[in-house]
Amino acid sequence: MADKTVPSFVGMAPTGDVELGRVQLAPEVLEVIVGIATTEVKGVANTRGNFATDVAERFGRVRHGKGVKTSWSEEGLTIDVYCVVQYGFAVRDVALDIQKQIRHAIYHMTSLQTKEVNVHITGIEYEADIETV
Repeated sequence: MADKTVPSFVGMAPTGDVELGRVQLAPEVLEVIVGIATTEVKGVANTRGNFATDVAERFGRVRHGKGVKTSWSEEGLTIDVYCVVQYGFAVRDVALDIQKQIRHAIYHMTSLQTKEVNVHITGIEYEADIETV
């Protein structure tokens, strides 16, 4: 689900006369931050990964970046999140909360401004689905 492009992010410039160096952020770090921020939103049942991540989770490996795609461009960072909403929650409200939560988490953990946060609702999870799992 994630593009593995090398980010061209250079951290905030050091103040004063001392040059400390460069800070590069791996795409996997952003995926984990976005994945955790998404699952913390009330009304999100889970994020939607691909076949490989689903199989890995069945064997006990937790993928926090599942269902997250990040891409870098000259204009900034674009994030796509694929998730399932719990039955009874307004899809529009959950999607807006996801966008706010992701922007807040990315900014406060990395000092990055996001260009776009696109939320793709891939399904609705009913209570009967939860009981049978």
